[in-house]
Amino acid sequence: MASEPDVFDRGGELPTKALPVAAAALQGPAESVKPGMPGMPTEPNSAGESEDNPPHPSELSELSEGHDDLPYVRPGEICKGLVVSIGPAGVIVDIGGKTEGLAPIDDFRDAAGDVIVKEGDEIEVFVQTLAEGGEYAALSYRRALQARIWSIIEEAETTREPIHGQVTGRVKGGLAVDLGISAFLPSSQIDLRPVRDLDALVGRSIPVRVVKTNKRRGNVVVSRRSILEEERQRLKQETLQQLTAGAVVTGTVKNVTDYGAFVDLGGIDGLIHVTDISYGRFKGPSEILHKGQEIQAKVLHFDAEKEKVSLSLKHMEPDPWDGVGERYRTGGKVTGKIAGLSDYGVFVELERGVEGLVHVSELTWSRRCRHPSKLFKIGDPIEVIVLDVKHADRRISISVKRLKPDPWSALEERLPVGTVVEGRVRNLAPYGAFVEIEEGVDGLIHASDLSWDRKIKSPQEVLKKGESVPAVVLHIDRENRRLSLGLKQLQPNVWETFFSSYGLGDTVVGRVTRKAKFGCFVELAAGVEGLCHNLEFVKGSGRKKKGLEVGESYSFRIIKIDEFERRIGLSRRHVEGASAISEPSETAAKIEF
Repeated sequence: MASEPDVFDRGGELPTKALPVAAAALQGPAESVKPGMPGMPTEPNSAGESEDNPPHPSELSELSEGHDDLPYVRPGEICKGLVVSIGPAGVIVDIGGKTEGLAPIDDFRDAAGDVIVKEGDEIEVFVQTLAEGGEYAALSYRRALQARIWSIIEEAETTREPIHGQVTGRVKGGLAVDLGISAFLPSSQIDLRPVRDLDALVGRSIPVRVVKTNKRRGNVVVSRRSILEEERQRLKQETLQQLTAGAVVTGTVKNVTDYGAFVDLGGIDGLIHVTDISYGRFKGPSEILHKGQEIQAKVLHFDAEKEKVSLSLKHMEPDPWDGVGERYRTGGKVTGKIAGLSDYGVFVELERGVEGLVHVSELTWSRRCRHPSKLFKIGDPIEVIVLDVKHADRRISISVKRLKPDPWSALEERLPVGTVVEGRVRNLAPYGAFVEIEEGVDGLIHASDLSWDRKIKSPQEVLKKGESVPAVVLHIDRENRRLSLGLKQLQPNVWETFFSSYGLGDTVVGRVTRKAKFGCFVELAAGVEGLCHNLEFVKGSGRKKKGLEVGESYSFRIIKIDEFERRIGLSRRHVEGASAISEPSETAAKIEF
């Protein structure tokens, strides 16, 4: 808003350079303004007249009685005069009609104590009394200035024209403003919004509007808010005529929040949402925008009825996603910078405003991928391979692990079935142990493949996590990325050894290990068991069954063999002298298990 002309320049009758001194004389020092009583003059004198106010017009006629022989000037009037001389006692002024008067020298001193007039200056003075016999008339420069200031203030109240004043200090409920006399500016009338720091306005010259006066008591109340409201309304109308979608506007950042920034466009506010601040990654709106910053933004949407304006700062720049498919082709290698880490992957800044995501499954060929923060740091450079570009969704899928060959692609050629490998036990489960053969290749040793001759309830009985163990490759499922390993296969197969030594009809000695409802299980060799059914306990039929005791050894005849299913059927009925034995028979002693 263009500044208003200074109040002291209105009228033009008084020398401008003399007004600050006169204002100080009228007001006294700024520190003398009493809190809670802005604009209040000194107490009226005994005659009911304030020392800071000229006499009432009815009193002027009384003062002028006895001086009818000097019609040019009369007591109580304001007249123009010429400065004749300046002395320690005062300033001699020629007021015409062959009359000279004396005005106190203090009326003409500025804040520094210097006299602000010189001989030959034309000034206005108030005639207090006229003297006879060559004496000087009593004049007051201060009271003349005071009358002129009140005239200007009253005119400003009538016309509602703004005038300028200087803020002299804080008072109770607002500020004291020097208009030549002290005026009161309430806190509610200082600005459009509440002002927290009133001290910041002290010493400033501001435009105000006179809203209330009381000349008799010397009170003046002013408002700055009404001027700002009118100016804001004027700017608002101008701004509304220019606002259209796609238009570029200039404004000042009014407030910054977590979700965006409000911009004063001139009488109307626009919002830049956090998603429209920048194409690049940033921590928050306050990282880019700050209060009081002047910016240019593009209008995205304007609702004239609701007076809502959506702005964009990033649309002032070219969209970095334009042509991204040509710059980043599938299968191509690119280098970027790690911009963010999350549980599901790594964000890589390929260029300002363009990021790609390395999903956690694309970080390494190993299934036991740790959290990305254990492998990478924000800001580190990284090389990746482009997997897919979705321009419409603004997404680029990239990979780190594909920089290296897939270890499963030629696994069958490197590790054919039967190969003995060595790996580290990575994890133990109730059904087996997972062993890492190489990076990205894990195999499973099933519990049934841990030992030939031991009944293992848990893999922890045989293996420990972290230890290195040898194993035999049993099966490779490349499509499902599964590798079966065996530990017991490193030792001879006791079943094959047994079947190679015994056949159908042979008599063997075995120890009863456990009983079931349908028969007894008999250990014939380490890791080799046979079943003797209840029907095979006695010779012939009708005789009482002879019981077998767990832990005792007996002779049995092999009556059934299934090498594929590894099953052996035994019988006691066909063994002569079927009784408990403490020592193996001669035949059984010759067999090595």
